Amino acid sequence: MTDDVRTRDTQDARARHDLLLRSARVVTPDGVRAGCVAVSGGTVTAVLPYDAYERHAPRAAQAEDLGGDALLPGLVDTHVHVNDPGRSAWEGFTSATRAAAAGGVTTLVDMPLNSLPPTTTLTNLRVKQDVAARQAYVDVGFWGGAVPENLADLKSLHDAGVFGFKCFLSPSGVEEFPPLTRGDLEAVAAEVASLGGLLIVHAEDPARLAAAPQSGGTRYADFLASRPPAAEDAAVEHLMDVARRHGTRVHVLHLSSAGALPAIAAAKAQGLPVTAETCPHFLTLTAEEVPDGATEFKCCPPIREAANQDALWQALADGTLDCVVSDHSPCTPDLKVPDFAAAWGGVSSLQLGLPAVWTAARRRGRTLRDLARWMSEGPAALAGLHRKGAIAPGYDADLVALAPEASFTVDAAALRHRNPVTAYAGRTLHGVVRSTWLRGQRVAGPGAATEPVGRLLQRQRR
Repeated sequence: MTDDVRTRDTQDARARHDLLLRSARVVTPDGVRAGCVAVSGGTVTAVLPYDAYERHAPRAAQAEDLGGDALLPGLVDTHVHVNDPGRSAWEGFTSATRAAAAGGVTTLVDMPLNSLPPTTTLTNLRVKQDVAARQAYVDVGFWGGAVPENLADLKSLHDAGVFGFKCFLSPSGVEEFPPLTRGDLEAVAAEVASLGGLLIVHAEDPARLAAAPQSGGTRYADFLASRPPAAEDAAVEHLMDVARRHGTRVHVLHLSSAGALPAIAAAKAQGLPVTAETCPHFLTLTAEEVPDGATEFKCCPPIREAANQDALWQALADGTLDCVVSDHSPCTPDLKVPDFAAAWGGVSSLQLGLPAVWTAARRRGRTLRDLARWMSEGPAALAGLHRKGAIAPGYDADLVALAPEASFTVDAAALRHRNPVTAYAGRTLHGVVRSTWLRGQRVAGPGAATEPVGRLLQRQRR
């Protein structure tokens, strides 16, 4: 033990911790190591040596040795469709945040569409916040929406603390959230740049989609042909040009097509303020394995082929892709009809993202440190959540105890999601979430809080 560590350990011993957790695998920004995480007032105060546990545990209000289970920072999921109010039969804040906690997600940012009303005005934001405040088991923030008629509303939403503005370049699937035309996009990008804000974009080019075959039916191959990679590739190239012209921070949502990666990499190399995400289903599921009629796999953009998936993993490794988030977009079972053209598009996976990605990552030789970087640090950085996403002094004590080698078979009916529909049903996944803590309070696992303890978050200003 170095003199510096001894000094910090001695000083820390004078404090009585609210919580002390020991693990042989604490996943920190500096790597994975054995240690003890000390928590006071909801904040990580120290990451102590492993053998400090015996000295500190008697003074802690709560102390737990996790043994071989890993301790990760709580996941930050910046792409969740909660649908509440208005379509809460699809998912509500109670079910969504309880599912999040059970899956190791301690912070989520809600998308502005699929709720009624959508989050496109300050009044509508307040309606959604009032609903969420009574139900949140984890921390919740909000994206604002950019639609053709609300350019004048963006500043008030920005001032109210939304984390950025979501827009579509092609139809969203709900009439109350129409897409932006190219002219609309230019105006919105200029306004968001003037606010110092963030524009997050569903990037599929409507002309390329309109030119693709639209046959409908139960065959997944036909649905895949209707959402060609060229639609994503063209839209992403156009977005990079928009960022170049206006200096707007632009984030590409749920990237599926590997063909768009060179444009993103080139924009980053030029120093443009652009980022991109992908999703668990694009990293773990392939078009080749989707059964005909199995519309629980339907999402837009779609799950593509295995070779495309390999390129997405490489883009995560080299930093072209910045984060992995769920795009949890649930619905009631009756909307998942066998016709891919008619079925609601969205994969329900909020509780399963961590084990799904870990199952695939471990096969590819990736580490728990990679997992934390992609699913905690990266999304926290995107949203500017400076106290989230890492196990380090001064950060919120949002923590997950994960058994990385343990496995389970997904039972859709047993998930905390409101509806038992998921593309992962029947799959065996590695990585069992044992417990989740939000600011040092257990929100999943033995003795978890039985009442909502999450907070509503606003964009942080520096």
